[in-house]
Amino acid sequence: MSALASALPDFPWDLLEPAKAKAAAHPDGIVDLSVGTPVDPVPELIRRALADASDAPGYPQTAGTPALRAAIAGWLARTGGASGELGVLPTIGSKELVAWLPTLLGVGPGDVVVIPSVCYPTYEVGALLAGATVVRSDSLTAVGPTSRVKLVWVNSPSNPTGRVLPPEHLRKVVDWGRERGAVVASDECYLSLGWETKPVSVLDDAVTGGDYTGVLAVHSLSKRSNLAGYRAGFLGGDPALIAGLLAVRKHAGMIVPAPVQAAMVAALGDETHVDEQRERYAARRDTLRTALTKAGFEITHSEAGLYLWASRGEECWQTVDWLAERGILAAPGAFYGPSAKQHVRIALTATDERVAAAVGRLT
Repeated sequence: MSALASALPDFPWDLLEPAKAKAAAHPDGIVDLSVGTPVDPVPELIRRALADASDAPGYPQTAGTPALRAAIAGWLARTGGASGELGVLPTIGSKELVAWLPTLLGVGPGDVVVIPSVCYPTYEVGALLAGATVVRSDSLTAVGPTSRVKLVWVNSPSNPTGRVLPPEHLRKVVDWGRERGAVVASDECYLSLGWETKPVSVLDDAVTGGDYTGVLAVHSLSKRSNLAGYRAGFLGGDPALIAGLLAVRKHAGMIVPAPVQAAMVAALGDETHVDEQRERYAARRDTLRTALTKAGFEITHSEAGLYLWASRGEECWQTVDWLAERGILAAPGAFYGPSAKQHVRIALTATDERVAAAVGRLT
C-alpha cells in the first residue's frame, strides 16, 4: 500500500492549507473559491425522490434500475445529441470512475494514457494507479504513431480552463483513437454550463454520427443538480465497453445506492432546476469576472463551466498568496499541469453573500 501511495503525487489541496489559514484569518472570514463544490440547496423534487426510495433493504443493481437506464439514455439523446443505441451505466460520482477507468479497461504497465496538458489531476492519478505511462498533450500528432496508447482523455468544457472543444476537434480525436484501437473518454461534467458557446458532447451526431465504437462520455449530476453529496454520475457510449465495465464493477461492488438511483431519475427528468441554477452561476460569474478584470487579472478561455481561469502574469503561488491576504482562496494552476503555472482557478461555487464579499475585497 505504501508503494502505491508513494507512486502518486501529493494530494493537491493539502498543499493549499497555509494559504487557507491565511485567508481564514481575514476579519470577515474566508471566501473559499478554491473547490467547485456546490453550496446551493438540493432541489426539492430530488430530495423527495431520495426520501421516497429510502426503504431499500436489498442490494441495488450495479447496472442501474430500468427507470434509471432509460432516464440516462433519454437525457443523453436530448442533451447530448445522441441518436444511436447507447450503453449506459451509473457510477458513484464521476471521480471514482475517472480514477479507476484505466484499471477497469485493463490498461497497465507499458501502456500509455494521453491526458490534456492542463487538466483535472485525477486523470493522471488514474493512469498511475494502473501502472501506465502518462503523456500530456493537446495535439495527438505530437503523440506520434505509437500503438501503446490505450486511453485518450478529453475534457470539454475543461476543468480548470473552461475551454470548449468544437465538434471537429472531437471527431479528429475519435478517428485517431479508432485507428489505433484506443478508447476515447470524454469528461463532460460541465456540459450544461455553457456561457459564451454551447458545448457539444462526444456522443453528438456531429461527432460520432450514432456510432459509439471506442467512445465513452462521463457525466455527473454534482454540478448540474447540486448533487455532489449524493455521488451520482453515469457513463454513456460504446455498448461493448459498457458491458465490460459492468462485468468488472459487479465483481468490485461499485454500486450506486438505490435511493440515489431514484434521485437521479428525478434529476434527469427535470430541466427547470437546472435553468434556475444556471442563472445563479451566471450572475456570480459576471460579478466575479468584472471584479477580477478591474483588479488587473486577465481571464483566459472560461467560456463554459464553473471556473474563471485567471492570471496576473506572475507565478501562481504568488497570486494565491495575494488573494489569501484579502481573505480569498483560489486554486493554483500548478495543480493542473506544468504549463499552467501563471494561472489560478477561481470557482463560482460560493453563496451570493460570499461572492459579494470577494468583490468588495478585490475592488
